[in-house]
Amino acid sequence: MQKHLHYFPSLIALLLIISSCQQKTTVWQGQAPISVVPTETLPIQLQLKDHFDVGRGIVVSNTFEGARMNGVALTRDTLLTVLISPENAPINPSPWYAFSLVAPEEEKITLKLTYSPGSFHRYYPKVSRDGKNWVNLDTAAYRLILPEDTTARPIAALLRLNLSPDTLWVAAQESVGTGPVREWTTKMAEKPHLKRQVIGQSHEGRDLDLLQIGDPDSKKLLMIMGLQHPPEIPGYMAMQAFVETLAGDSELARRFRQNFTTMVVPMVNPDGVAHGHWRHNRGGVDINRDWQNVHQPEIQAVQTFMQQIERENGAKFYVAIDFHSTWEDIYYTVNPELKGNMPGIIPEMIAASGRDLPGYEPNIRPSPGSGNSVTSNSYFFHAHGAEALTYEVGDNTPRDFIREKAVAMANRLMEGMLER
Repeated sequence: MQKHLHYFPSLIALLLIISSCQQKTTVWQGQAPISVVPTETLPIQLQLKDHFDVGRGIVVSNTFEGARMNGVALTRDTLLTVLISPENAPINPSPWYAFSLVAPEEEKITLKLTYSPGSFHRYYPKVSRDGKNWVNLDTAAYRLILPEDTTARPIAALLRLNLSPDTLWVAAQESVGTGPVREWTTKMAEKPHLKRQVIGQSHEGRDLDLLQIGDPDSKKLLMIMGLQHPPEIPGYMAMQAFVETLAGDSELARRFRQNFTTMVVPMVNPDGVAHGHWRHNRGGVDINRDWQNVHQPEIQAVQTFMQQIERENGAKFYVAIDFHSTWEDIYYTVNPELKGNMPGIIPEMIAASGRDLPGYEPNIRPSPGSGNSVTSNSYFFHAHGAEALTYEVGDNTPRDFIREKAVAMANRLMEGMLER
């Protein structure tokens, strides 16, 4: 089949803004209704991890936490081909990649990102010289390879890279591995009004950290979660900004913490993050489909914690927000005809925060309200009466705008809940 090269525009800002929200002529419709699916543990394919000497002194590595690279070969003197495959299948198309490269001397190479059959290229590549600070690859160094039907998803991508004896990292999103999340959680826990605790362990025994913001004896609670799906870093960024606002030093935040306590699980799937998974946990399943079956230890831990604090403290969850990422910004809310512990607070927050952002029109998709608890959103509402939101942040939403929206949401939520 004939393949075509698609060139990106020269200005990265144009690409990101068009991809985000404000200049689209069509509205992202989101996912189809979610059905109950089996969530018993399944086998996964672990990567072979090594420093791969591909020739001419070029070494490609996937040995660091969060890496994803399933094969690599120097197919021509200056063409490096990398294969990216998921942990198992079937799987949501979230083709995460992350690896590092070094060369004995400075040189330019072309790297071809390829994917297992049925998959495609999704994430705009980020590069780093220290594994911590990331930038978008220059658009002039990035081309997509499309199938003959150029309306279909790209099947591969070409990246022009400058190699040297200094390590170059390449990844699908800016944050790689559990380390950055642990660092943020530790830093947040240093605040006097925050407490850190462990509520359970993952499949591989990694701690599930929880941050408690406010009075530990409060009976009025919020639940915040992130990183059920490893590649969804924009959603994690929004969660950080949202939580930092609730934990901040503003008069509004201090007054809010006197009335409500927020529980935060920043990383629900630490094994998936550590292994560089596309979607699943170490049990090989999408844990955001396990909230009704409750087979996976990560979901068991969160549910046990919520049930226990309600039972022992006589507490009530008024709001629950789960942060995710997808193609474009979208808000999945509860059916407005259903009434929980604080009816209308989530739509009010979205509408008010939208008014704070000139030119931004929130894309809201209420669930049909089937009564099942397959996902976190439906579980929070049907099991605890919490006014629930799954907030999906677009993959390419400008990072400053991610934070701006999250701060506006947090402030409007605090105002609205205090007024109630």
